[in-house]
Amino acid sequence: MSHAVPPFEHEVEVRYGETDQMGVVYHANYLLYFEEGRTKLMASLGLPYAEVERRGCGLAVRKAALRYRSPARYGETLVVRTWIEAVGGASISFLYEIVRKLSGEPVAEGSTELACVDLRSAARPVCMLPDELRAALVPARPPADRRS
Repeated sequence: MSHAVPPFEHEVEVRYGETDQMGVVYHANYLLYFEEGRTKLMASLGLPYAEVERRGCGLAVRKAALRYRSPARYGETLVVRTWIEAVGGASISFLYEIVRKLSGEPVAEGSTELACVDLRSAARPVCMLPDELRAALVPARPPADRRS
């Protein structure tokens, strides 16, 4: 993946409990790595997810895509790269790339789309992103004409 804006990066060490009987990371755990990437990215922008929720805004995953490149194994250190792809009226889209720390070899890539929901209502209706959330997220995403 090539982007105009550098990704937010953090490291994950694969724990034994994240692997399957074949000794590789169980497929669903990559979505947990994605989640950690986006919540750490948001915190780095001054938007800890717990604070966003305290303000009554939830971000519910409504779409996820994942492509596996090579198996990760127990004890490996992975680098999770996270980008903000788009900020809509009531949604945010993220892109992810997971690589091996030592070699840079791609392990997985994917995307998620999150809808903003009103946590103050039991029905959790979709609502517009709060202005302060949008203001913090928009500068972190690449310009539309420069993304590849």
